[in-house]
Amino acid sequence: MATNEIVIRGGDVQSVTLAGQRFVIVPEGEYRRLREAAEGTAPELPPADARGYYPAVETMRALLARDILRQRRALGLSQAELARRAGIRPETLNRLEQGKHSPSVPTVDKIDRAIRAAEAERAEAAQASPPTQRATRPRRSGK
Repeated sequence: MATNEIVIRGGDVQSVTLAGQRFVIVPEGEYRRLREAAEGTAPELPPADARGYYPAVETMRALLARDILRQRRALGLSQAELARRAGIRPETLNRLEQGKHSPSVPTVDKIDRAIRAAEAERAEAAQASPPTQRATRPRRSGK
């Protein structure tokens, strides 16, 4: 163990402090269960009716919710952070991501602008960071 590491054991969960930041260690099976539960929070698409048609409003709510969730998670933003950037209440974003609310066009526009701005910031940060060197294998002599 490194000198800045402290392990506290308790039940099936362990906590580790590295450089002043506390981390929780759980068994891999529990981690996978928690991850599946967290990713499974996207609303289900409504079932089709007897003629094969889907209810338009409920379907659009679910599709919009899934799209916002996917983009927010890809950017590594919390609901609170995306809501702050969009200038909307976190409760509003939560209801949208659960597919429980039909947003106004201005609200969708605010969220879209916030996501695009976060994507642009990420791209700028990637360009500003120094390029990483790729490991190469030594060449074999005689070939």
